[in-house]
Amino acid sequence: MGLFGTSGIRRLFDSDLVGLALMVGLAVGKSSARVVVARDTRTSSDALKHAVVAGLLAAGSPCEDAGVVPTPTIGLAAKNCAAGVMITASHNPPEYNGIKLFNSDGSAFDAAQRQRLEEMINRESWDIASWDEVKECREYEGAIEQHIDRIVQDFPEKLKLKVALDCGCGAASAVTPRLLRRLGCEVVELNCRASGFFPRGLEPDKSNLKELMSVVKESGADAGIAHDGDADRMMAVDEQGRFIPGDKLMVILARACNAAEVVTTLDASMIVEEMGFRVRRTRIGDMYVSDALKHGGDFGGEPSGSWIFPGVSYCPDGIYAAALIAAIASQQRLSSLVDGIPGYPLLRGSVNHNGINLSALETSLLALEPASVDRSDGVRLGFKDGWLLVRPSGTEPKIRLTAEAKTEARARALYESGAAAVRNHLAGKEK
Repeated sequence: MGLFGTSGIRRLFDSDLVGLALMVGLAVGKSSARVVVARDTRTSSDALKHAVVAGLLAAGSPCEDAGVVPTPTIGLAAKNCAAGVMITASHNPPEYNGIKLFNSDGSAFDAAQRQRLEEMINRESWDIASWDEVKECREYEGAIEQHIDRIVQDFPEKLKLKVALDCGCGAASAVTPRLLRRLGCEVVELNCRASGFFPRGLEPDKSNLKELMSVVKESGADAGIAHDGDADRMMAVDEQGRFIPGDKLMVILARACNAAEVVTTLDASMIVEEMGFRVRRTRIGDMYVSDALKHGGDFGGEPSGSWIFPGVSYCPDGIYAAALIAAIASQQRLSSLVDGIPGYPLLRGSVNHNGINLSALETSLLALEPASVDRSDGVRLGFKDGWLLVRPSGTEPKIRLTAEAKTEARARALYESGAAAVRNHLAGKEK
């Protein structure tokens, strides 16, 4: 596995990561004239930020420090610079940290850019700037205000509703409560203080949002909103306290954007097509959705909660998505919208591995006799009543499996067939 996964660099915080942060700063500084840097609330983020800044300055690149802000805030701030660097491990546990790199349009560094940086880092040979060319780091002022002001432009009318908000003590704590109140919402705050000691799992999935679901019901809120650690994700709860599945939330948000064409990933539900959108599918990872949106599309996202609004930025923006779901809930009951969208059984899981030959594994998978095969990211097998996706994780030594079908029994059968093929393949390797 290379330095970069599907969402930048992400790993356990240790001396290797600190050294890598310095080298990333040197590499980015050699190719970018002016860089804005920010961090999330993790205890290790300030140390990593300073390591990156040291590299940027030593390379001769001036930089500006935006402080503790969400990833989409730095994605928007990058418009005023050559590049943006965000210190975050997103939804990973607190002992992890990482680095995300952005272009001036908010899009993540693409494959060619990542490869170029990786080659520079692997050479381990650095020509730093001479003493009279070393730059300084200045404060980037007003990043949060700029982000809030940009979002408010699209929501001119006051929203009259109560929202329960769970920021997970992440970077959104300084932004989303202020934004929602400025939009006119009454906000019930939950975990909206900045801290590197997270009170819940940071991935905003159903298992981590039980408290939010209870608070919505107890407070009589019209909606519940949750972020991950750096707020590039947003997931929601309806007024009945029910978690809204990401695939249905994608449809709700796309409709609210009046989207005709939606860009999403191979693991999103087939209901997106069934709702009448033109759909283009990409590899798993918001960077691939973002890149595809540059070539057309009105809205993009992943069912994990990354939502991209190309009219604002190509960076996934959970803050903008929070405003949009609040605006929707001020007009209609979210439960009615959710119940009006069909849902099919969809199973997701993974199998640990230390190396796998995907071509050999595919031979076993093809024995399932699919009607179609997509190899753009792992192997996606299409059937008349469902599909199965088997792919290596971009961030962990795991094979991820996703299966969806018209019935629970068929979805389970597809998933178990895929998992069995993976396990049998790994068992054969060990012999």
